Amino acid sequence: MVTLNDVKSNLEIKTYMEQGNVYLGSMGFTEHSTRHASIVSKIASDILKNLGYSEREVELAAIAGYLHDIGNVVSRHDHGQTGAILSMRILKDMGMEFNEIALIASAIGNHEEEYGQPVNNIAAALIIADKSDVHRGRVRNKEFATFDIHDRVNYAAEKSEIHVLKDEKAIQLNIKINTEICPVMEYFEIFLVRMMMCRKAAAFLNTKFQLVINDARLL
Repeated sequence: MVTLNDVKSNLEIKTYMEQGNVYLGSMGFTEHSTRHASIVSKIASDILKNLGYSEREVELAAIAGYLHDIGNVVSRHDHGQTGAILSMRILKDMGMEFNEIALIASAIGNHEEEYGQPVNNIAAALIIADKSDVHRGRVRNKEFATFDIHDRVNYAAEKSEIHVLKDEKAIQLNIKINTEICPVMEYFEIFLVRMMMCRKAAAFLNTKFQLVINDARLL
């Protein structure tokens, strides 16, 4: 069976992800490198693991999380759709079973808020994992005076963690925002739709989504 380590060591995948991150950087987007891919991979797999899903589903969530932004090598626009198609072909060449490819492709193709839906467990975990990675380490712009709202919000986020509260049947996103850099309201300006998407994804996993910012429960 194809594993996350197999995916990480695939030269074609490495090349597309590296180049996609370079292309986004040239357009002023935040970091979408293997750092982001690895974090999303870990969070998505941890969500399913902590909720008691099978070992293989946990591994597939890790793979989907790692590959979810590979479509940026073609274009930022509809990169989820492009990434799903690219992943289908690559994973087939790697020998993955078709039913597993289908799960991963649908998860990648549904991770963006413009059109995404939690169509399966892996897609639901990926949505939450991707939307929770807000952190100053993703800001590439070095000139604070020229920060746009995305730069400010990410730079102000000093900590972002997902906690699976099994007893409460909840998935909690806990964020620490430095309000001297940006007010909490700016976070909601760019993330409100994404948080609603996370709530829908958590419900698919039979849990509630909770948002805590600076120790205050907001959702």
